[in-house]
Amino acid sequence: MTDTSAPQLPDTAIPTLADIEAARATIAGVARVTPMESSQYLAEVLGSPVHLKCENLQRTGAYKVRGAYNRLAALTPEQRAKGVVAASAGNHAQGVALAARELGIPATIFTPVGVALPKLQATRHYGADVVLRGHSVEEALSAAKDFAARTGAVFIPPFDHPAVIAGQGTLGLEIMDEVPEVDTVVVPIGGGGVIAGIALAVKGTAERLGRRVRVIGVQAANAAAYPTSIEAGEPVTIQTTPTIADGIAVARPGDLNFPIIRDHVDEIVTVTDDDVARALLVLLERAKLVVEPAGAVGVAAIISGVVRDTGRTVVLLSGGNIDPLMMERVITRGLVAASRYIGIRIMLPDRPGQLARVSQVISDAGANVVEVLHTRHGQGLVINEVALDLSIEARGPEHAQEVIGRLQEAGFRPELLER
Repeated sequence: MTDTSAPQLPDTAIPTLADIEAARATIAGVARVTPMESSQYLAEVLGSPVHLKCENLQRTGAYKVRGAYNRLAALTPEQRAKGVVAASAGNHAQGVALAARELGIPATIFTPVGVALPKLQATRHYGADVVLRGHSVEEALSAAKDFAARTGAVFIPPFDHPAVIAGQGTLGLEIMDEVPEVDTVVVPIGGGGVIAGIALAVKGTAERLGRRVRVIGVQAANAAAYPTSIEAGEPVTIQTTPTIADGIAVARPGDLNFPIIRDHVDEIVTVTDDDVARALLVLLERAKLVVEPAGAVGVAAIISGVVRDTGRTVVLLSGGNIDPLMMERVITRGLVAASRYIGIRIMLPDRPGQLARVSQVISDAGANVVEVLHTRHGQGLVINEVALDLSIEARGPEHAQEVIGRLQEAGFRPELLER
């Protein structure tokens, strides 16, 4: 058991660079100093060197253990004896569970009933008492706060606390150590804990060195609370819609995080789910890295072009906890977004040999048919006509267009299907 104590920070205090440096000493030996990898492919896309801060290789598979441990280490003996409680469907749960185990503190984690099995098993493996409650994080959060009020357990917020922000900010210190010539840091934003800490650490360290570093935040387009809040001048609750980047799908900025991000983050951009799926595919194929959707939004921002060339760039890969079933779906979506998996429909006369003709054209074009639906039934079909729906593997947009062109030259009228 590790028993490193840390100073208490007032709940409304904005952490200083000294607080973040103290947090680094507190979490040393618990959180790893994760690798910094370079990416030639992303450098070619952006036009400047790109480095990947691989927090997907952190203990528990995400950065959350940094802030959780720094917060728990500051608890008094009396608070530790009463235990801690948190609510999460993923990375925060595992971070709190591991931190509590290392410090010998009882931990209770409330999580929605539909939580992914790998995350549920991992949280229990770290020794926490996991309670399934409700069907959303909001319901689990309400139950956790009720539990805290009833038992005296200390509620551990996922992002909106100075000790949590300072713990996450240790990433910024590592970035400046590993890539001291960095010009731009790109960070995912959910509630804002990690980018608030990184911005304070990076900007503060750069100021000491007499230079300037840009910090860019990235949100999922379907859950982008910060642009609206920045425009309004205060935290605003938005209506989110489903996104594969569920780890950053937060409807309202943290009250403490918001002014830090407003004052220290240079730009906030958004990316679509298709952008994120393509980024995951790039990370798998080019970097050999498994990253969860929320952790890949910085790479998505480079691929989609919303982050422009502003010099040597570090992108935070904030986590790697992705369910294998979700990975399968996301990879397929990424292949579709990259035009490497396309669907086409061809109307054919209902006579022998037509399917063979189509297959031969596709084969001659160097593509592969992976799925076929051949039917006489459906709206829009006339007598003696059939619909042929094909799923085809291609090598990218140019090859997909070549396949369609070859079919047109052969007298067919292929129609692209939405995926």
